[in-house]
Amino acid sequence: MERVKVTRNYQVTIPASIRNRLGIHEGDILEFHIEDDKIIIKKLSPVRPRIRLGRRLTVEEIERDIERGLNEGGH
Repeated sequence: MERVKVTRNYQVTIPASIRNRLGIHEGDILEFHIEDDKIIIKKLSPVRPRIRLGRRLTVEEIERDIERGLNEGGH
């Protein structure tokens, strides 16, 4: 069992052993439920596949590519 401390901003750090076992990475979405006096945290599957380009994209590049996709899709 792992123990963590709640920060003054009500944040907690997921221990590395749990992140590694569940494959939790930055940007993943987690869902919280309450069962009696327990907090249940579930890792959600991504809604869409993520593309790794080997570099970070700027907001401008993302918006340009979205616009290009809409134009090519006939919308």
